[in-house]
Amino acid sequence: MTMMTATTPLLDAAAPDLPAHLRRNGQVPWHGGPTRLVRTVEAAGLTGRGGAGFPTWRKLAAVALGDRAVVVANGAEGEPASAKDRTLLNRLPHLVLDGLQLAAECVGAEVAYMYAPATATIENALRQRRGARIDRIPVRLVAAPERFVSGEESAVVAAIEGRRALPRDKARRVVEAGVRGRPTLVQNVETLAHLALLARHGAEWFRCRGTHEEPGTFLATVSGAVAVPGVYELPYGVPLDGVLARAGGAAEPLRALLVGGFHGAWVPANAAHTPVSRAGLRPFGASPGAGVVIALAPRPRSGDRGTAPHRPRHRSRRLPPPGRHRALRPQQPHHVRHGDRRASSRPVHRGWPTHRRAPTMSTARLHIDWTACDGRGVCAELLPEILRRDEWGFPLTRDPEPAVPEPLEGHARRAVRDCPRLALRIIRS
Repeated sequence: MTMMTATTPLLDAAAPDLPAHLRRNGQVPWHGGPTRLVRTVEAAGLTGRGGAGFPTWRKLAAVALGDRAVVVANGAEGEPASAKDRTLLNRLPHLVLDGLQLAAECVGAEVAYMYAPATATIENALRQRRGARIDRIPVRLVAAPERFVSGEESAVVAAIEGRRALPRDKARRVVEAGVRGRPTLVQNVETLAHLALLARHGAEWFRCRGTHEEPGTFLATVSGAVAVPGVYELPYGVPLDGVLARAGGAAEPLRALLVGGFHGAWVPANAAHTPVSRAGLRPFGASPGAGVVIALAPRPRSGDRGTAPHRPRHRSRRLPPPGRHRALRPQQPHHVRHGDRRASSRPVHRGWPTHRRAPTMSTARLHIDWTACDGRGVCAELLPEILRRDEWGFPLTRDPEPAVPEPLEGHARRAVRDCPRLALRIIRS
């Protein structure tokens, strides 16, 4: 095992299988109880990478105080615009599983769970580790449904217990009473991957990147009007224009940046020098969250009143809560393959699908307000004859304002009515 000093320590630790992982990263660095690891994590300043940014050492210490603890690796990527967890589990499953073992050892857990969409990569990784007998704590795989809130920790507990993966009222914290009433540590898979490297290389090594207040690196999913959308590893404190530069730069002049995903906030394009950190983004009401950065380019549209970043803020008072459609109804199955473009830092090439035009046409056309659309896919599910979904969930059409065949006008009206972002309307040519 070699000491890594690269600027992308997580992605540089990628290995396709267990033998390659062991050659590159070595065996699990067991710490023999909670005290040593908790102190190392506290000194390093590692925080959760699932969105909340809670200090990891506090969670470890809280669960370690209980009896018969349970540990869960949370790979349910509920944030629609994020692909980082999918990328990690495809490229670094063994590093995540190392972190899961270390967390389980630290809190004295007798069982651990991998909660993520079931893929061949994860199943093969677990099978390899069982065959090699390198794990001290058994790991069970629980398939996570692809819904917006399925990764919320009380929803994770519900799914492991065999119930629907929906949040519950929190009379008691999960760290006190989670899976079957036991103290439960739920950690994002990226957090566990960082933990596995931190346990190998130490707090000082971890702090070589990032800022003093927010050390380390994070995985950013960059999409929208950039040359090369994808997942990138960056240090905390990098300016937003540095994030865009890693994604090949802006593909056209930008209007704003959505930082933090659908729980985030808009940052004006003229503030792209802002550092990606909690302190830096606080003036805009934003935070790094799950590492989502969406570049919004200006698009001409009729009746434009004000910039798009301000419109969702006003509409939000009368819209359903974010993700309600995904919370109440499962998405179509989406199997992740190794090399999935959504889980890769390679370019995402979007194509224009061809559709056969229905023989009976009306004068109706579907107008999509691209500055308001957030890619939840309601319209594409109701109008599959007209719309398709791209890798990020946004609708694809051959025409900017596709014609609506007369038999589908009822479905189109329903799509307009059900769109949670009011991004659709029917116009007459």
